[in-house]
Amino acid sequence: MVQSTKDAIVEAAILLFNEHGFNGTSIRDIAKKANVNVSNIAYYFENKKGLLEHCFTEYFEAYLNQIESGFNFTEEGALGRIKKITEKILQFQCENIHLTRLVLREISIDSQMIREIMSTYCVKERYFFKRAFEEGIRTKEFHSFSINYMIIQYKSLLAMPFLNTYYLAEVLQVFTNESYFIKKYVKEVNVWLENVVCNQEQQKLALVST
Repeated sequence: MVQSTKDAIVEAAILLFNEHGFNGTSIRDIAKKANVNVSNIAYYFENKKGLLEHCFTEYFEAYLNQIESGFNFTEEGALGRIKKITEKILQFQCENIHLTRLVLREISIDSQMIREIMSTYCVKERYFFKRAFEEGIRTKEFHSFSINYMIIQYKSLLAMPFLNTYYLAEVLQVFTNESYFIKKYVKEVNVWLENVVCNQEQQKLALVST
């Protein structure tokens, strides 16, 4: 019962924060949506800011676990590792669309809480991405490029569908909640990795030598 009450509060908060924004949502709105007393929210999260911080923590702990799991995949070289990270991240984001959209939108707004998130979770994310891209450059699987700028492009591909779900649905007629989306989009990101990131001439030489 305790866990279900807490989960109901979190679920209601995620939906309302997405619909009305953090500032446009009150504690009473969340309590009404979750069908709980306002005192329950104060007990579990202290206040609305504490509830948002909980959402961030839940998201990034699970998100980084997915990245680390993909990073530990070493069977197919640097490209295989990046592809596995991509698959893990996109699968996780699809399974948690509302939370993903909330987090990606909120971290674009400067605040003390966001700066703390950046200094902990986002720095860890960069560590894994940087290591994976550096490995590919070292082994000559990848072109030699600015890793920071490559991370910008890579993260943009991972985030865009979840930041712009209405654009995808209304303009492109692409729906992130459909089962086909994840398979199709992972494939498209892999095409980008193979044609932009990978050193195709080096791959051809490797095939010839074998």
